Amino acid sequence: MSKKTDGNIYTVLFAIGMVIVVGALLAGIFSLTKPLITINEKVEKQQNILYAMGVNENDETSVAFIAADKAEDEFVKYIKKQLVIEGDKVSEDAKAYLIDVKKQQTAAKEGKSRKLPLFVGEKDGQTFYIAPIRGKGLWDAIWGYVAMDKNMVVQGVFFDHKGETPGLGANIKQRFFMDDFAGEDLMNNGSFKGITVSKSNADPKNEDKNDNEVDAIAGATITGDGVAAMIKSELALYVPYFKTLK
Repeated sequence: MSKKTDGNIYTVLFAIGMVIVVGALLAGIFSLTKPLITINEKVEKQQNILYAMGVNENDETSVAFIAADKAEDEFVKYIKKQLVIEGDKVSEDAKAYLIDVKKQQTAAKEGKSRKLPLFVGEKDGQTFYIAPIRGKGLWDAIWGYVAMDKNMVVQGVFFDHKGETPGLGANIKQRFFMDDFAGEDLMNNGSFKGITVSKSNADPKNEDKNDNEVDAIAGATITGDGVAAMIKSELALYVPYFKTLK
């Protein structure tokens, strides 16, 4: 006589029970860790925004953010306004940094109104306008923050990625690439042009800041094209606001 545990019914019931138990455990862990994840995401965004406007702990070559335990205080110190641009409407929102750019892009594709966050910072007597941007690299999402002056001249950037190739596309978050964007003019003869990541750029020292180009990363053409496309498509949306600053 076979044992009760040998039957198919027992196997199915045991599997269902294990799924329920594991699911309950995972749900419990998620509910316990969600507040911490939210806090970490908030701090990371604050660090990225500050980095783009030059509030960081960089040495000559490294990328070093403001320490996590200082990020909120430094954010409050340097970011004077958080704006939300929605069509012709511009409003202040103290939680604009929590706006999910990916969700807003999806909303726009569905024909809905898109909210554009913009952060106004002040440092050493200079005003910075920092915009979050998001696009597509070779393998997955890329994103960043671009700090500009009122004329849409880039003052600093921070780029990051989800899954670009180490040593190639992943280098968009390295200083040698990001630093080239500082001083580049997004405009050309009064019209928005963006910045091309160019393999044929005849300016290896990046001395020409009015050519709307920076040097590409060797072996990372598609990721570089993604950065250029992201800058052009996302920052063009802010042009009407910048025209009001003239």
